[in-house]
Amino acid sequence: MNITTQLLLDGLMFPEAPRWHQGNLWFTDQHARLIKTVNLQGKSSVVAELSDLPGGLGWLPDGRLLVVSMCRRQLLVLNHGKLELFADLSNFASFHCNDLLVDRLGRSYVGNFGYDLHGDEPVTSAEIILVLSDGKVKIVADDVVFPNGMAITPDGKYLIVAETFASRLSAFKVYPDGSLGKHELWADLGEAFPDGICLDQEHAVWVACPNTGEVIRVRQGGEIIDRVTPIGKAYACMLGGDKRTTLFVLSSETDNPEQAKQMLSGRIEIVDVEVPGIGLP
Repeated sequence: MNITTQLLLDGLMFPEAPRWHQGNLWFTDQHARLIKTVNLQGKSSVVAELSDLPGGLGWLPDGRLLVVSMCRRQLLVLNHGKLELFADLSNFASFHCNDLLVDRLGRSYVGNFGYDLHGDEPVTSAEIILVLSDGKVKIVADDVVFPNGMAITPDGKYLIVAETFASRLSAFKVYPDGSLGKHELWADLGEAFPDGICLDQEHAVWVACPNTGEVIRVRQGGEIIDRVTPIGKAYACMLGGDKRTTLFVLSSETDNPEQAKQMLSGRIEIVDVEVPGIGLP
């Protein structure tokens, strides 16, 4: 099935890292260096401003917000309206940090580029970094090609990771201490570059693919069962809304920082789907 979207919010620089939380979509407007929210009526608010590019978002069990500080390679926590250092990742990440997943135990999985994406360096593997709820840091995988969006299965036993420039989704078994098992192929996506992802209750994954200009719904093994055609290039997606059947698609005409600031082509688009999303395990 091929589905089209409706516009919820526009005029953004580069929206990324969507999360449905407490009745709002939370996201970063990356090149504007802002953390924002938007409700289903399109009303948007600023939560915090960074002095660096914001990456992935997540919440600790006590309700505090975590955000990746990309270029400084740090994980920050929002305490009483002020962003503070939670963990320094600079000795663990090969290059700029990127997306983030926080599980119900407060363990954070952080990906990074692995190389200078905009400096024409060759593609190399990167790390997935685990940050425990007490701020301790360790590398739990080191052979991942541009780890990007992440999702965790409802039972908490598998972490699914989009490897953007390997055109695949991979799965890692999650052990009780948060460490990861061996690298397993979850779905080969052919020519598509997976960016942001989210998981639904049928264990299918919605995948934003900016190079093909669509969001696809994929089963384990690689079967594509639905396609969404957004207005712009899709960089991220998330299921939310009252019944978790609203698919939010974050799109833009460009991911180039200077062009994004000038074009303001970033959008949040929505479409209703049949299968609800899941919460964290």
